[in-house]
Amino acid sequence: MKERQDDNAKPPEEVRERIWELADKIDICMFTTWDGEQQHSRPLSARVRKDEHSIYFLVDQSGEKNGQIDRFPKVSCAWADNGDYKYVLIGGTAVLTNDRARIAELFTKADEAWWEDKNHPTIRLLTVTPERGELWDSPGKAVALVKMVKAVVTGDAPKMGDNAKVAL
Repeated sequence: MKERQDDNAKPPEEVRERIWELADKIDICMFTTWDGEQQHSRPLSARVRKDEHSIYFLVDQSGEKNGQIDRFPKVSCAWADNGDYKYVLIGGTAVLTNDRARIAELFTKADEAWWEDKNHPTIRLLTVTPERGELWDSPGKAVALVKMVKAVVTGDAPKMGDNAKVAL
């Protein structure tokens, strides 16, 4: 993948760091799979582990996404912080396992909304190994609004912040 950055943008390694940081901070992502005919997205809580170069999700053994991942393991994860105009997209390869030790380690109190406890037999571990990322990183809502107003007045497209694609 060709890394792309806007003029005066951050170097690729800084973009990579920011992608990991925002994905971890935002938490809930739209997890997108492919069924051979169309895409399917659903919100999932991400456990982002940059030091392991992995993103983990606890999911149920049932659900159409599991079969889609088996057939088409390339997935996308999109995070959005609309309040601050910060967005991250990570694409990679997903695999579904029944790693009970890792499930127990990642299980949180919030997961009790879906399962009784970390030992619930239907919990599965979904692991994404990131391969590429894209970042849209605005300086914040107030600055973005000023830039949009200026664009309307001048007729020029607003420069909304960093946008870059990098290999992960």
